Amino acid sequence: MTDARDAVQAAIEAELRLLDPAVRTSPERLAELFHPDYREFGTSGRLWDRDSIIAALTARDAPAPRPITASRIRGVQLARDVVHLTFDTDTGAHRAHRSSLWRLTAGGWLLYFHQGTRFSDAGSAGSS
Repeated sequence: MTDARDAVQAAIEAELRLLDPAVRTSPERLAELFHPDYREFGTSGRLWDRDSIIAALTARDAPAPRPITASRIRGVQLARDVVHLTFDTDTGAHRAHRSSLWRLTAGGWLLYFHQGTRFSDAGSAGSS
């Protein structure tokens, strides 16, 4: 059995790598972190898969990645090979509540599912 603290920490470290602008502009580095069956419900409402999100982030005409600040990161190991993370992000342009599922594979922890929901300060009262 994978130690829960180690599993959660590994998923957090991988999630933070995904927020790094240098990683977000590299198709190779992104491919190392996304599971082949990756799906995302973006803050825009769009459904993304692995290929489409990598293409969008690394397109020549894509805007330069903004610095992203993550806060309130929490994680729980749901199964030996699954970690669920929740956290908030702030890009200066918008804030989002985020939820990610990470799966342990032979190659390490890979992002399997992600959902982001925009929020404002008025909509973030309370902690539930």
